[in-house]
Amino acid sequence: MNLFYRRDLDGFFGLFVDNLVQLLLIVALCGGLCGMTGDNARFITHVILPGASISILFGNIFYGWQAHRLAKREGRTEVTALPYGINTPSLLVYVFFVMAPAYRETGSALDAWQMGLLACFGSGIIELFGSCVAERVRRATPRAALLSTLAGIAIGFIAMAFALQVWSKPIVAMAPLAIVLITYFSNVRFPLGLPGGFVAIVIGTAIAWTMPASWTAVTMSAEAVGEGFAARGFYLPQWSGAALWSVLAGDPAKWVPYLSVIVPMGLFNVIGSLQNIESAEAAGDKYPTAPSLAINGAGTMLAALFGSCFPTTIYIGHPGWKGLGARAGYSTLNGLVITLLCISGTISLVNAVVPIEVGYPIVLWIGIVITAQAFQATRKEHAPAVAIGLFPAIAGWGATVVFGAFLAAGGKDLFTLLVGDRGAEMSGFALHGLIVLERGYIFTCMIMAAVSAALIDRRFFTAAAWCVVGSIATFVGLCHTYVLRGNFVDSLLRWVNTTGDDTAIAFRANDITFGYFCMAMIFVLFGLYTKRCPRALDGVDHNV
Repeated sequence: MNLFYRRDLDGFFGLFVDNLVQLLLIVALCGGLCGMTGDNARFITHVILPGASISILFGNIFYGWQAHRLAKREGRTEVTALPYGINTPSLLVYVFFVMAPAYRETGSALDAWQMGLLACFGSGIIELFGSCVAERVRRATPRAALLSTLAGIAIGFIAMAFALQVWSKPIVAMAPLAIVLITYFSNVRFPLGLPGGFVAIVIGTAIAWTMPASWTAVTMSAEAVGEGFAARGFYLPQWSGAALWSVLAGDPAKWVPYLSVIVPMGLFNVIGSLQNIESAEAAGDKYPTAPSLAINGAGTMLAALFGSCFPTTIYIGHPGWKGLGARAGYSTLNGLVITLLCISGTISLVNAVVPIEVGYPIVLWIGIVITAQAFQATRKEHAPAVAIGLFPAIAGWGATVVFGAFLAAGGKDLFTLLVGDRGAEMSGFALHGLIVLERGYIFTCMIMAAVSAALIDRRFFTAAAWCVVGSIATFVGLCHTYVLRGNFVDSLLRWVNTTGDDTAIAFRANDITFGYFCMAMIFVLFGLYTKRCPRALDGVDHNV
Protein backbone atom coordinates (compact mmCIF):
# COMPACT_ATOMS: atom_id res chain seq x y z
CA MET A 1 0.00 0.00 0.00
CA ASN A 2 1.41 3.37 -1.06
CA LEU A 3 1.70 6.28 1.35
CA PHE A 4 -0.61 8.39 -0.81
CA TYR A 5 -3.10 7.81 -3.65
CA ARG A 6 -4.61 10.36 -6.01
CA ARG A 7 -8.10 9.80 -4.57
CA ASP A 8 -6.75 10.55 -1.09
CA LEU A 9 -7.09 14.20 -2.12
CA ASP A 10 -10.87 13.83 -2.33
CA GLY A 11 -10.99 12.29 1.12
CA PHE A 12 -8.67 14.97 2.45
CA PHE A 13 -10.84 17.83 1.21
CA GLY A 14 -13.93 16.33 2.81
CA LEU A 15 -12.26 15.58 6.15
CA PHE A 16 -10.43 18.91 6.12
CA VAL A 17 -13.67 20.84 5.62
CA ASP A 18 -15.23 18.92 8.50
CA ASN A 19 -12.29 19.69 10.81
CA LEU A 20 -12.12 23.30 9.65
CA VAL A 21 -15.77 23.82 10.57
CA GLN A 22 -15.02 22.64 14.11
CA LEU A 23 -12.06 25.00 14.44
CA LEU A 24 -14.13 27.95 13.23
CA LEU A 25 -16.85 27.03 15.73
CA ILE A 26 -14.26 27.08 18.51
CA VAL A 27 -13.19 30.60 17.52
CA ALA A 28 -16.77 31.87 17.29
CA LEU A 29 -18.26 30.20 20.38
CA CYS A 30 -15.34 30.67 22.77
CA GLY A 31 -15.15 34.30 21.76
CA GLY A 32 -18.87 34.99 21.99
CA LEU A 33 -19.80 32.91 25.07
CA CYS A 34 -16.64 32.44 27.14
CA GLY A 35 -15.09 35.91 27.12
CA MET A 36 -12.19 34.94 24.88
CA THR A 37 -12.03 38.20 22.95
CA GLY A 38 -9.58 41.09 22.96
CA ASP A 39 -6.59 40.23 25.12
CA ASN A 40 -8.29 36.97 26.15
CA ALA A 41 -8.36 35.82 22.52
CA ARG A 42 -4.91 34.41 23.22
CA PHE A 43 -6.64 31.48 24.93
CA ILE A 44 -7.91 30.48 21.47
CA THR A 45 -4.97 31.32 19.21
CA HIS A 46 -2.08 30.58 21.60
CA VAL A 47 -3.47 27.66 23.61
CA ILE A 48 -6.70 25.95 22.51
CA LEU A 49 -6.05 25.63 18.76
CA PRO A 50 -2.41 24.48 19.13
CA GLY A 51 -3.57 22.00 21.78
CA ALA A 52 -6.28 20.73 19.46
CA SER A 53 -3.74 20.35 16.67
CA ILE A 54 -1.48 18.01 18.64
CA SER A 55 -4.41 15.70 19.42
CA ILE A 56 -5.62 15.76 15.81
CA LEU A 57 -2.12 15.01 14.49
CA PHE A 58 -1.63 12.21 17.03
CA GLY A 59 -4.86 10.44 16.08
CA ASN A 60 -4.66 10.93 12.32
CA ILE A 61 -1.13 9.55 12.15
CA PHE A 62 -2.11 6.54 14.25
CA TYR A 63 -5.20 5.71 12.19
CA GLY A 64 -3.23 6.16 8.98
CA TRP A 65 -0.57 3.75 10.31
CA GLN A 66 -3.34 1.38 11.42
CA ALA A 67 -4.73 1.33 7.87
CA HIS A 68 -1.30 0.54 6.41
CA ARG A 69 -0.91 -2.30 8.90
CA LEU A 70 -4.33 -3.74 8.01
CA ALA A 71 -3.55 -3.50 4.30
CA LYS A 72 -0.25 -5.34 4.76
CA ARG A 73 -1.83 -8.04 6.90
CA GLU A 74 -4.67 -8.71 4.44
CA GLY A 75 -2.63 -8.16 1.27
CA ARG A 76 -4.84 -5.48 -0.28
CA THR A 77 -4.59 -1.78 -1.03
CA GLU A 78 -8.22 -0.60 -0.81
CA VAL A 79 -8.07 0.00 2.95
CA THR A 80 -9.40 3.31 4.27
CA ALA A 81 -8.23 4.81 7.56
CA LEU A 82 -10.76 5.65 10.23
CA PRO A 83 -11.63 9.38 9.98
CA TYR A 84 -10.77 11.38 13.08
CA GLY A 85 -11.12 14.88 14.43
CA ILE A 86 -12.77 17.15 17.01
CA ASN A 87 -16.07 15.84 18.34
CA THR A 88 -18.82 18.27 17.28
CA PRO A 89 -21.49 17.32 19.88
CA SER A 90 -18.93 17.52 22.69
CA LEU A 91 -17.68 20.86 21.41
CA LEU A 92 -21.17 22.38 21.50
CA VAL A 93 -22.19 20.78 24.81
CA TYR A 94 -18.98 21.70 26.64
CA VAL A 95 -19.14 25.31 25.46
CA PHE A 96 -22.84 25.81 26.31
CA PHE A 97 -23.06 23.75 29.52
CA VAL A 98 -19.57 23.83 31.05
CA MET A 99 -17.45 26.73 29.82
CA ALA A 100 -20.14 29.38 29.30
CA PRO A 101 -21.76 28.77 32.74
CA ALA A 102 -18.32 28.94 34.38
CA TYR A 103 -17.69 32.25 32.63
CA ARG A 104 -21.11 33.64 33.58
CA GLU A 105 -20.51 32.70 37.23
CA THR A 106 -17.05 34.23 37.60
CA GLY A 107 -16.62 36.55 34.62
CA SER A 108 -13.22 34.94 34.02
CA ALA A 109 -12.15 33.50 30.69
CA LEU A 110 -9.42 31.65 32.60
CA ASP A 111 -12.03 29.81 34.70
CA ALA A 112 -14.01 28.94 31.57
CA TRP A 113 -10.88 27.53 29.94
CA GLN A 114 -9.84 25.52 33.00
CA MET A 115 -13.31 24.02 33.41
CA GLY A 116 -13.22 23.09 29.71
CA LEU A 117 -9.89 21.33 30.30
CA LEU A 118 -11.51 19.29 33.09
CA ALA A 119 -14.45 18.31 30.87
CA CYS A 120 -12.15 17.27 28.04
CA PHE A 121 -9.82 15.26 30.28
CA GLY A 122 -12.76 13.55 32.00
CA SER A 123 -14.20 12.54 28.64
CA GLY A 124 -10.83 11.09 27.63
CA ILE A 125 -10.65 8.98 30.80
CA ILE A 126 -14.12 7.56 30.15
CA GLU A 127 -13.21 6.78 26.52
CA LEU A 128 -9.94 5.13 27.55
CA PHE A 129 -11.55 2.85 30.13
CA GLY A 130 -14.51 2.26 27.81
CA SER A 131 -12.14 0.66 25.32
CA CYS A 132 -11.68 -2.24 27.75
CA VAL A 133 -15.33 -3.33 27.53
CA ALA A 134 -16.40 -1.93 24.15
CA GLU A 135 -15.68 -5.09 22.15
CA ARG A 136 -18.00 -7.13 24.38
CA VAL A 137 -20.71 -4.52 23.92
CA ARG A 138 -20.16 -4.64 20.18
CA ARG A 139 -20.47 -8.44 20.02
CA ALA A 140 -23.70 -8.31 22.03
CA THR A 141 -25.29 -5.62 19.87
CA PRO A 142 -26.93 -6.33 16.49
CA ARG A 143 -25.35 -4.55 13.54
CA ALA A 144 -28.74 -2.98 12.77
CA ALA A 145 -28.66 -1.29 16.19
CA LEU A 146 -25.17 0.12 15.70
CA LEU A 147 -25.63 1.30 12.12
CA SER A 148 -29.16 2.70 12.47
CA THR A 149 -27.92 5.16 15.08
CA LEU A 150 -25.29 6.43 12.66
CA ALA A 151 -27.88 6.63 9.89
CA GLY A 152 -30.16 8.73 12.09
CA ILE A 153 -27.31 11.09 12.91
CA ALA A 154 -26.32 11.17 9.24
CA ILE A 155 -29.85 12.05 8.11
CA GLY A 156 -30.29 14.90 10.56
CA PHE A 157 -26.95 16.32 11.60
CA ILE A 158 -25.06 15.68 8.35
CA ALA A 159 -27.28 15.19 5.30
CA MET A 160 -30.21 17.42 6.32
CA ALA A 161 -28.07 20.07 7.99
CA PHE A 162 -25.79 20.43 4.98
CA ALA A 163 -28.62 20.08 2.45
CA LEU A 164 -30.25 23.10 4.08
CA GLN A 165 -26.95 24.95 3.79
CA VAL A 166 -26.59 24.03 0.11
CA TRP A 167 -30.08 25.22 -0.80
CA SER A 168 -29.77 28.39 1.28
CA LYS A 169 -26.61 29.38 -0.67
CA PRO A 170 -27.47 27.79 -4.05
CA ILE A 171 -25.33 29.89 -6.40
CA VAL A 172 -22.10 29.04 -4.59
CA ALA A 173 -22.99 25.53 -3.38
CA MET A 174 -25.12 23.88 -6.08
CA ALA A 175 -22.46 23.92 -8.79
CA PRO A 176 -20.05 22.05 -6.47
CA LEU A 177 -22.96 19.73 -5.62
CA ALA A 178 -23.33 18.85 -9.29
CA ILE A 179 -19.60 18.04 -9.50
CA VAL A 180 -19.79 15.88 -6.37
CA LEU A 181 -22.82 13.93 -7.63
CA ILE A 182 -21.21 13.31 -11.04
CA THR A 183 -17.95 12.21 -9.43
CA TYR A 184 -19.36 9.79 -6.87
CA PHE A 185 -22.71 8.67 -8.25
CA SER A 186 -21.66 8.35 -11.90
CA ASN A 187 -18.04 7.47 -11.06
CA VAL A 188 -16.71 9.77 -13.79
CA ARG A 189 -13.05 10.82 -13.90
CA PHE A 190 -12.20 14.45 -14.68
CA PRO A 191 -9.59 15.60 -17.22
CA LEU A 192 -5.99 15.19 -16.06
CA GLY A 193 -7.27 12.90 -13.32
CA LEU A 194 -8.16 15.85 -11.09
CA PRO A 195 -10.01 14.80 -7.92
CA GLY A 196 -13.70 15.64 -8.03
CA GLY A 197 -13.63 17.18 -4.56
CA PHE A 198 -10.82 19.50 -5.60
CA VAL A 199 -12.69 20.53 -8.78
CA ALA A 200 -15.84 21.21 -6.75
CA ILE A 201 -13.99 23.47 -4.31
CA VAL A 202 -12.18 25.38 -7.08
CA ILE A 203 -15.39 26.01 -9.05
CA GLY A 204 -17.34 27.07 -5.96
CA THR A 205 -14.54 29.39 -4.84
CA ALA A 206 -14.32 30.96 -8.30
CA ILE A 207 -18.07 31.61 -8.33
CA ALA A 208 -17.95 33.16 -4.85
CA TRP A 209 -15.14 35.55 -5.81
CA THR A 210 -16.41 36.55 -9.28
CA MET A 211 -20.16 36.99 -8.67
CA PRO A 212 -21.67 39.82 -6.59
CA ALA A 213 -22.47 39.07 -2.95
CA SER A 214 -26.05 40.28 -3.53
CA TRP A 215 -26.52 37.21 -5.75
CA THR A 216 -24.50 34.61 -3.90
CA ALA A 217 -25.31 35.67 -0.28
CA VAL A 218 -21.62 34.93 0.38
CA THR A 219 -19.30 37.86 1.01
CA MET A 220 -15.69 37.47 -0.08
CA SER A 221 -13.41 40.29 0.97
CA ALA A 222 -9.83 41.15 0.10
CA GLU A 223 -9.76 43.02 3.41
CA ALA A 224 -10.62 39.79 5.28
CA VAL A 225 -7.83 38.03 3.41
CA GLY A 226 -5.44 40.77 4.49
CA GLU A 227 -6.55 40.50 8.12
CA GLY A 228 -6.16 36.73 8.01
CA PHE A 229 -2.68 37.12 6.54
CA ALA A 230 -1.70 39.60 9.24
CA ALA A 231 -2.90 37.24 12.00
CA ARG A 232 -0.21 34.70 11.18
CA GLY A 233 2.21 33.66 13.90
CA PHE A 234 3.90 30.64 15.43
CA TYR A 235 2.13 29.09 18.41
CA LEU A 236 3.41 25.78 19.72
CA PRO A 237 1.22 23.65 22.02
CA GLN A 238 1.62 24.56 25.68
CA TRP A 239 1.65 22.11 28.60
CA SER A 240 -1.51 22.76 30.61
CA GLY A 241 -1.38 19.96 33.17
CA ALA A 242 -0.83 22.44 36.01
CA ALA A 243 -3.96 24.41 35.09
CA LEU A 244 -5.96 21.19 34.98
CA TRP A 245 -4.62 20.04 38.36
CA SER A 246 -5.47 23.38 39.96
CA VAL A 247 -9.15 22.73 39.17
CA LEU A 248 -9.10 19.16 40.47
CA ALA A 249 -7.25 20.16 43.65
CA GLY A 250 -9.61 23.07 44.27
CA ASP A 251 -13.10 23.17 45.69
CA PRO A 252 -15.03 20.09 44.43
CA ALA A 253 -18.28 22.06 44.67
CA LYS A 254 -17.11 24.06 41.65
CA TRP A 255 -16.66 21.10 39.31
CA VAL A 256 -18.73 18.16 40.64
CA PRO A 257 -22.02 19.61 39.22
CA TYR A 258 -20.48 19.48 35.75
CA LEU A 259 -20.17 15.69 35.99
CA SER A 260 -23.81 15.57 34.88
CA VAL A 261 -22.54 16.87 31.53
CA ILE A 262 -19.13 15.19 31.39
CA VAL A 263 -20.22 11.61 32.19
CA PRO A 264 -23.07 11.33 29.62
CA MET A 265 -20.92 12.92 26.92
CA GLY A 266 -18.02 10.57 27.68
CA LEU A 267 -20.31 7.55 27.36
CA PHE A 268 -21.88 9.10 24.26
CA ASN A 269 -18.41 9.32 22.68
CA VAL A 270 -17.57 5.70 23.54
CA ILE A 271 -20.77 4.37 21.96
CA GLY A 272 -20.45 6.68 18.97
CA SER A 273 -16.89 5.57 18.25
CA LEU A 274 -17.93 1.94 18.69
CA GLN A 275 -20.65 2.40 16.09
CA ASN A 276 -18.19 4.01 13.69
CA ILE A 277 -15.82 1.03 14.00
CA GLU A 278 -18.77 -1.28 13.20
CA SER A 279 -19.57 0.94 10.21
CA ALA A 280 -15.98 0.56 8.97
CA GLU A 281 -16.19 -3.22 9.28
CA ALA A 282 -19.46 -3.24 7.34
CA ALA A 283 -17.64 -1.30 4.60
CA GLY A 284 -14.87 -3.94 4.48
CA ASP A 285 -12.20 -2.64 6.87
CA LYS A 286 -12.12 -4.57 10.16
CA TYR A 287 -10.19 -2.68 12.81
CA PRO A 288 -9.60 -3.96 16.38
CA THR A 289 -11.96 -2.24 18.80
CA ALA A 290 -9.82 -1.85 21.94
CA PRO A 291 -6.75 -0.07 20.47
CA SER A 292 -8.91 2.08 18.19
CA LEU A 293 -10.95 3.36 21.12
CA ALA A 294 -7.93 3.59 23.44
CA ILE A 295 -6.09 5.90 21.04
CA ASN A 296 -9.26 7.96 20.72
CA GLY A 297 -9.36 8.39 24.51
CA ALA A 298 -5.63 9.06 24.70
CA GLY A 299 -5.95 11.73 22.01
CA THR A 300 -8.68 13.47 24.01
CA MET A 301 -6.57 13.39 27.19
CA LEU A 302 -3.59 14.69 25.22
CA ALA A 303 -5.73 17.58 23.96
CA ALA A 304 -6.62 18.58 27.53
CA LEU A 305 -3.04 18.29 28.78
CA PHE A 306 -1.88 20.67 26.02
CA GLY A 307 -4.61 23.27 26.37
CA SER A 308 -7.60 22.18 24.26
CA CYS A 309 -11.04 21.93 25.88
CA PHE A 310 -12.52 19.73 23.17
CA PRO A 311 -12.48 15.93 22.83
CA THR A 312 -11.48 14.20 19.63
CA THR A 313 -13.29 11.20 18.22
CA ILE A 314 -13.45 8.62 15.44
CA TYR A 315 -15.67 10.36 12.94
CA ILE A 316 -18.86 9.12 11.44
CA GLY A 317 -18.43 8.55 7.69
CA HIS A 318 -15.82 5.86 7.02
CA PRO A 319 -17.89 4.31 4.17
CA GLY A 320 -18.19 7.75 2.62
CA TRP A 321 -14.45 8.34 2.63
CA LYS A 322 -13.97 4.82 1.30
CA GLY A 323 -16.43 5.57 -1.47
CA LEU A 324 -14.37 8.62 -2.35
CA GLY A 325 -11.42 6.31 -2.97
CA ALA A 326 -9.45 7.58 0.05
CA ARG A 327 -6.96 5.18 1.64
CA ALA A 328 -4.57 6.07 4.49
CA GLY A 329 -2.92 9.17 3.08
CA TYR A 330 -6.00 11.37 3.46
CA SER A 331 -5.89 10.91 7.24
CA THR A 332 -2.19 11.72 7.61
CA LEU A 333 -2.45 14.71 5.25
CA ASN A 334 -5.43 16.06 7.19
CA GLY A 335 -3.51 15.84 10.46
CA LEU A 336 -0.48 17.62 9.01
CA VAL A 337 -2.46 20.44 7.35
CA ILE A 338 -4.71 21.07 10.37
CA THR A 339 -1.65 21.16 12.62
CA LEU A 340 0.09 23.63 10.33
CA LEU A 341 -2.98 25.89 10.28
CA CYS A 342 -3.39 25.81 14.06
CA ILE A 343 0.21 26.52 15.01
CA SER A 344 0.66 29.17 12.32
CA GLY A 345 -2.54 31.10 13.09
CA THR A 346 -3.79 30.86 9.49
CA ILE A 347 -7.26 29.41 10.16
CA SER A 348 -8.89 32.77 9.48
CA LEU A 349 -6.83 33.21 6.28
CA VAL A 350 -8.10 29.93 4.80
CA ASN A 351 -11.65 30.84 5.78
CA ALA A 352 -11.26 34.21 4.06
CA VAL A 353 -9.99 32.69 0.79
CA VAL A 354 -12.22 29.59 0.47
CA PRO A 355 -15.92 29.96 1.35
CA ILE A 356 -16.98 27.16 3.66
CA GLU A 357 -20.13 26.69 1.56
CA VAL A 358 -18.18 25.00 -1.24
CA GLY A 359 -17.35 22.09 1.08
CA TYR A 360 -20.95 21.41 2.09
CA PRO A 361 -21.78 19.13 -0.87
CA ILE A 362 -18.89 16.78 -0.01
CA VAL A 363 -20.12 16.40 3.56
CA LEU A 364 -23.71 16.00 2.32
CA TRP A 365 -22.61 13.07 0.17
CA ILE A 366 -20.96 11.48 3.20
CA GLY A 367 -24.30 11.63 5.03
CA ILE A 368 -26.08 10.00 2.09
CA VAL A 369 -23.63 7.09 1.98
CA ILE A 370 -23.84 6.47 5.73
CA THR A 371 -27.63 6.36 5.60
CA ALA A 372 -27.60 3.95 2.67
CA GLN A 373 -25.06 1.70 4.37
CA ALA A 374 -27.32 1.13 7.39
CA PHE A 375 -29.79 -0.66 5.12
CA GLN A 376 -27.31 -2.23 2.70
CA ALA A 377 -24.94 -3.76 5.28
CA THR A 378 -27.60 -5.35 7.52
CA ARG A 379 -29.79 -8.38 6.92
CA LYS A 380 -32.80 -7.50 4.77
CA GLU A 381 -35.26 -8.67 7.42
CA HIS A 382 -33.66 -6.25 9.91
CA ALA A 383 -34.56 -3.21 7.79
CA PRO A 384 -37.52 -2.32 10.08
CA ALA A 385 -35.13 -2.37 13.06
CA VAL A 386 -32.87 0.08 11.23
CA ALA A 387 -35.88 2.27 10.50
CA ILE A 388 -37.10 2.47 14.10
CA GLY A 389 -33.60 3.34 15.26
CA LEU A 390 -33.66 6.47 13.09
CA PHE A 391 -36.38 8.26 15.01
CA PRO A 392 -34.54 9.31 18.22
CA ALA A 393 -31.63 10.77 16.24
CA ILE A 394 -34.01 12.65 13.95
CA ALA A 395 -35.72 13.95 17.10
CA GLY A 396 -32.28 15.07 18.27
CA TRP A 397 -31.82 17.10 15.11
CA GLY A 398 -35.34 18.51 15.34
CA ALA A 399 -34.82 19.51 18.97
CA THR A 400 -31.57 21.27 18.04
CA VAL A 401 -33.46 23.31 15.44
CA VAL A 402 -36.21 24.16 17.95
CA PHE A 403 -33.75 25.18 20.67
CA GLY A 404 -31.87 27.37 18.22
CA ALA A 405 -35.08 29.02 17.05
CA PHE A 406 -36.14 29.88 20.59
CA LEU A 407 -32.70 31.26 21.46
CA ALA A 408 -32.64 33.39 18.31
CA ALA A 409 -36.22 34.66 18.56
CA GLY A 410 -36.30 35.58 22.25
CA GLY A 411 -39.63 36.42 23.85
CA LYS A 412 -41.54 33.35 25.02
CA ASP A 413 -39.12 30.64 26.06
CA LEU A 414 -39.23 26.86 26.36
CA PHE A 415 -39.44 27.02 30.16
CA THR A 416 -42.58 29.19 30.10
CA LEU A 417 -44.20 27.00 27.46
CA LEU A 418 -43.50 23.66 29.16
CA VAL A 419 -44.26 24.78 32.72
CA GLY A 420 -47.59 26.14 31.53
CA ASP A 421 -48.42 22.99 29.60
CA ARG A 422 -45.89 20.15 29.59
CA GLY A 423 -47.74 18.50 26.70
CA ALA A 424 -47.79 21.70 24.67
CA GLU A 425 -48.42 21.13 20.99
CA MET A 426 -46.54 23.04 18.33
CA SER A 427 -47.67 22.43 14.77
CA GLY A 428 -48.88 18.96 15.71
CA PHE A 429 -45.68 17.90 17.48
CA ALA A 430 -45.41 17.38 21.25
CA LEU A 431 -42.55 19.64 22.30
CA HIS A 432 -42.01 17.78 25.56
CA GLY A 433 -41.99 14.47 23.66
CA LEU A 434 -39.41 15.85 21.25
CA ILE A 435 -37.08 16.78 24.11
CA VAL A 436 -37.63 13.45 25.88
CA LEU A 437 -36.80 11.48 22.73
CA GLU A 438 -33.81 13.71 21.99
CA ARG A 439 -32.12 13.31 25.38
CA GLY A 440 -29.49 10.58 25.09
CA TYR A 441 -30.75 9.69 21.64
CA ILE A 442 -27.62 7.72 20.78
CA PHE A 443 -28.56 5.23 23.52
CA THR A 444 -32.26 5.21 22.61
CA CYS A 445 -31.50 4.59 18.92
CA MET A 446 -29.36 1.59 19.76
CA ILE A 447 -31.76 0.16 22.35
CA MET A 448 -34.89 0.39 20.19
CA ALA A 449 -33.16 -0.98 17.09
CA ALA A 450 -31.68 -3.85 19.15
CA VAL A 451 -35.11 -4.64 20.64
CA SER A 452 -36.64 -4.66 17.16
CA ALA A 453 -33.89 -6.85 15.67
CA ALA A 454 -34.30 -9.34 18.54
CA LEU A 455 -38.06 -9.48 18.01
CA ILE A 456 -37.62 -9.99 14.27
CA ASP A 457 -35.39 -12.96 15.14
CA ARG A 458 -37.98 -14.08 17.78
CA ARG A 459 -35.46 -13.78 20.60
CA PHE A 460 -37.93 -12.44 23.14
CA PHE A 461 -35.67 -12.75 26.19
CA THR A 462 -32.94 -10.78 24.41
CA ALA A 463 -35.47 -8.07 23.58
CA ALA A 464 -36.47 -8.01 27.25
CA ALA A 465 -32.83 -7.64 28.30
CA TRP A 466 -32.42 -4.60 26.04
CA CYS A 467 -35.56 -3.06 27.56
CA VAL A 468 -34.03 -3.55 31.01
CA VAL A 469 -30.95 -1.70 29.74
CA GLY A 470 -33.26 1.10 28.59
CA SER A 471 -35.00 1.19 31.95
CA ILE A 472 -31.71 1.41 33.87
CA ALA A 473 -30.26 4.03 31.50
CA THR A 474 -33.38 6.15 31.92
CA PHE A 475 -33.42 5.73 35.70
CA VAL A 476 -29.85 6.98 36.13
CA GLY A 477 -30.40 9.81 33.63
CA LEU A 478 -28.45 8.74 30.55
CA CYS A 479 -31.50 9.21 28.36
CA HIS A 480 -34.96 10.83 28.37
CA THR A 481 -34.32 12.95 31.49
CA TYR A 482 -33.59 16.67 31.39
CA VAL A 483 -33.41 19.97 33.23
CA LEU A 484 -34.83 23.01 31.45
CA ARG A 485 -33.78 26.54 32.40
CA GLY A 486 -35.37 29.07 30.09
CA ASN A 487 -34.21 27.96 26.65
CA PHE A 488 -31.32 25.79 27.88
CA VAL A 489 -31.79 22.02 28.11
CA ASP A 490 -29.27 20.16 30.27
CA SER A 491 -28.64 16.55 31.32
CA LEU A 492 -30.06 15.27 34.62
CA LEU A 493 -28.08 12.47 36.24
CA ARG A 494 -29.98 11.13 39.25
CA TRP A 495 -27.23 11.32 41.86
CA VAL A 496 -25.20 14.25 40.60
CA ASN A 497 -27.10 17.41 39.78
CA THR A 498 -30.28 18.97 41.07
CA THR A 499 -32.18 22.03 39.90
CA GLY A 500 -31.91 24.00 43.14
CA ASP A 501 -34.11 26.90 42.03
CA ASP A 502 -37.58 27.81 40.85
CA THR A 503 -36.42 28.88 37.40
CA ALA A 504 -35.93 25.31 36.21
CA ILE A 505 -38.08 22.31 35.40
CA ALA A 506 -36.70 18.81 36.01
CA PHE A 507 -38.10 15.73 34.28
CA ARG A 508 -36.69 12.48 35.67
CA ALA A 509 -38.70 10.22 33.33
CA ASN A 510 -39.83 7.77 36.01
CA ASP A 511 -42.81 6.92 33.82
CA ILE A 512 -40.51 6.04 30.90
CA THR A 513 -38.37 3.93 33.26
CA PHE A 514 -41.52 2.03 34.19
CA GLY A 515 -42.57 1.84 30.53
CA TYR A 516 -39.35 0.09 29.52
CA PHE A 517 -39.83 -2.30 32.46
CA CYS A 518 -43.37 -3.10 31.30
CA MET A 519 -42.10 -3.83 27.81
CA ALA A 520 -39.47 -6.16 29.27
CA MET A 521 -42.12 -8.07 31.26
CA ILE A 522 -44.34 -8.45 28.20
CA PHE A 523 -41.45 -9.84 26.15
CA VAL A 524 -40.50 -12.25 28.94
CA LEU A 525 -44.09 -13.49 29.24
CA PHE A 526 -44.38 -13.94 25.51
CA GLY A 527 -41.03 -15.75 25.42
CA LEU A 528 -42.30 -18.18 28.06
CA TYR A 529 -45.56 -18.58 26.16
CA THR A 530 -43.81 -19.45 22.88
CA LYS A 531 -41.57 -21.95 24.70
CA ARG A 532 -44.63 -23.74 26.04
CA CYS A 533 -46.58 -23.36 22.79
CA PRO A 534 -44.03 -23.35 19.95
CA ARG A 535 -46.84 -23.73 17.43
CA ALA A 536 -47.69 -20.07 18.15
CA LEU A 537 -44.72 -19.18 15.96
CA ASP A 538 -45.85 -21.29 13.03
CA GLY A 539 -47.71 -19.98 10.06
CA VAL A 540 -47.89 -16.33 11.10
CA ASP A 541 -49.07 -14.14 8.24
CA HIS A 542 -47.68 -10.66 8.90
CA ASN A 543 -49.65 -9.20 6.00
CA VAL A 544 -53.00 -9.77 7.70
